[in-house]
Amino acid sequence: MVVFPLIPKMVAKFGKRDVILYTAALSFVFSVVRLFIYIENVWVYTALNIMTLLGQTATWAEIQAICDDGMKYKTASVCIPASFVKQAKEYVGENLAICTVIGFPNGYATTAAKCFMASDAVDNGADEVDMVINIGWAKEGKWDAITAEIAAIKAACKGKLLKVIIETCLLTDEEITRASKIVRDCGVAFLKTGTGWAGATTMHHIDVIKEAVADTIPLKVAGGVRDLKTLLEMKAKGVSRFGIGYKSAIQIMEQCESI
Repeated sequence: MVVFPLIPKMVAKFGKRDVILYTAALSFVFSVVRLFIYIENVWVYTALNIMTLLGQTATWAEIQAICDDGMKYKTASVCIPASFVKQAKEYVGENLAICTVIGFPNGYATTAAKCFMASDAVDNGADEVDMVINIGWAKEGKWDAITAEIAAIKAACKGKLLKVIIETCLLTDEEITRASKIVRDCGVAFLKTGTGWAGATTMHHIDVIKEAVADTIPLKVAGGVRDLKTLLEMKAKGVSRFGIGYKSAIQIMEQCESI
């Protein structure tokens, strides 16, 4: 640290007592800065509620790996295909929450099918469920049907955490506004921007959502978050959680650890 070679000169000029106070204050400042960096990193870990692995070719070995990293970094959960939920929950026990998706990624399964998938996932041990709304219904203005479907799926989740994906990249600003208010009014745990399969969530999408519902429902972003800079910029806009692909999530964790 460059200040220490200067200490003898500072003692001669300012006196020993003042220099001791100065160096103690400087040390305190550095400690506070390091503490804030640590707190920020812990937030990033837990905000990556989802290290996500939803590819069609996912194997049990890959699911084990993402579960291991989820437990290592203490993320809020990991999101995996429904067919692995039971095996994964048995593997992690209470050390990690398991999330899965229903009606994914297109959202056009029937309400009955989505309800069965949600109930089945919960019975298999899922702690969290992410559902996709019927985008076609949003385009047609069938908002009552969307409301009823969310309510039915929420009931099928049997008290487990439900996040509702509205796929902002496929909606107009007016549709995003209406969908956000409906999701908020349904009383689910999170409003989620996208699946990550149809396109990226933009800063503009977040602005539209926040204009519509402010902080009356926690917001989760998925799609397009691949680095720490983007994550922190979105956090500053009020995003509570992020769903990030497994590889990108690990890179962001490593970025945090290198700071």
